[in-house]
Amino acid sequence: MATPMDDFLLLAFAAGFGVTMVAGPLGCFLVWRRMSYFGATLSHSALLGVALGLLLGINTLVGVIGVCLAIAMTLYAIESDYRFASDTILGILAHGILALGLVVAAFLENVTIDLMGYLFGDILSVSPFDLVWIYGGGAFCLVLLSFIWRGLLSMTVHEGLAFVDGIEVGKIRLIFMLMIAFVIAISMKIVGILLIISLLIIPPATARIFARTPEQMAFYAVLLGWVAVLGGLSASANFDVPAGPSIVVVSMLLFFLAAMPGLAKGRM
Repeated sequence: MATPMDDFLLLAFAAGFGVTMVAGPLGCFLVWRRMSYFGATLSHSALLGVALGLLLGINTLVGVIGVCLAIAMTLYAIESDYRFASDTILGILAHGILALGLVVAAFLENVTIDLMGYLFGDILSVSPFDLVWIYGGGAFCLVLLSFIWRGLLSMTVHEGLAFVDGIEVGKIRLIFMLMIAFVIAISMKIVGILLIISLLIIPPATARIFARTPEQMAFYAVLLGWVAVLGGLSASANFDVPAGPSIVVVSMLLFFLAAMPGLAKGRM
């Protein structure tokens, strides 16, 4: 007979595996397109979504999704402003929106916010309802990614040539940015606002060392994400350490183990 401990660990494993299935392929494009800072900006904006959700009395997940999508569309709209470098805009928004979230949270006098839970995640408290969002939203993103995969690859290789070939560069870029925002929103509970970008970056970066094709890299990224989730949750259960950060630490260790031969030869 399953114990309550077994039940919430199974839910945690299911949630972690579900997130990595979609974070792996999408994260590959973040790595290829050097958009890690973009992902960090969106993850920081999630706290504002939580605070607004509580302030307005709506589901916090809905608030996070709304804010992340709004920030993604804002970034898309202003990225053509050549007065500012993209990393400057991202830096302003990443820290400004995070600070704004903390300011809004200060107005919630009658509501107690578990900031540590939101910032660093609480995968062990995942509910069946969360799994519906993770697997339903993840499946939707994967189907959508399959439709834009070739176009997004062409843009990653050379955006100008992709445009000449008739690919709708602006439309695909916007869809991709919104997908990243959505995945960050539904994944926030796994490792938290400050660490979610790690699941989108570290497994694909590790997979890049072994992969020979884009499809291989996406597949390996998912597998490495699963190993990180399995290792992190096992460490949490056996050593009573935080689950979300443990997943990130295992993922980081996998990266350095994979990269060590190249580092030793001075090729990394």
